[in-house]
Amino acid sequence: MPVATSATTKPATDRGAAGPLRRVPVQGRSVARVARMLDACAELVDEVGYDGLTTTLLAERAGVAIGSVYQFFPDKRAVVQALTMRNLESYLQLLGARIAEENFAYWWDAVDAAIDGYITMHRTTPGFRTLHFGDVVDVHLLDDERDNNTVIVEQLAALLVERFGITSGVRLELALSIAVETADALIKMAFRRDPAGDPVVIEEAKALIREYLHRHVR
Repeated sequence: MPVATSATTKPATDRGAAGPLRRVPVQGRSVARVARMLDACAELVDEVGYDGLTTTLLAERAGVAIGSVYQFFPDKRAVVQALTMRNLESYLQLLGARIAEENFAYWWDAVDAAIDGYITMHRTTPGFRTLHFGDVVDVHLLDDERDNNTVIVEQLAALLVERFGITSGVRLELALSIAVETADALIKMAFRRDPAGDPVVIEEAKALIREYLHRHVR
């Protein structure tokens, strides 16, 4: 679901256009082949985990030759990295679209929407429950210099500043960092208690995050 180009939809890393790819697919068949590889990767990490994933399994599931995998990716980590970056872009588009459609009047509604979007992907997006935004593999999977949650925080901060006029700066990013780490831990707890996500824990997480940010965000 495309949204207008903004700070929330810019690439999450500064690696350049290729990202983890050895080369960027241009022709339609190549684009479709890479998409099948990422889809296969998502299915497999849910089935066998990151440690059990191999490029051979990936090629078999995607229906491509093993050489096609190495044509675009140097190793399985790069495939998982590309999948995680795709999930992040999908998450930001989902969040941006919901904010635009519902025309939230208050920034805390956007925070609730951010939590809802994360939970929706956790429930419905193959591979997301296993990988989240990459910490299972590497805390720097999204970017070499910033940890994964810092990348998320910078994107959320840009959204709040752009859409709601929140004051940007170190104070905002610290508050969001604490909120993201807390929400991540509580959402994991919710899904440990209930495969669909314990609704009581989720509501408590929203209330806790909202109350905390009310005190620290201007």
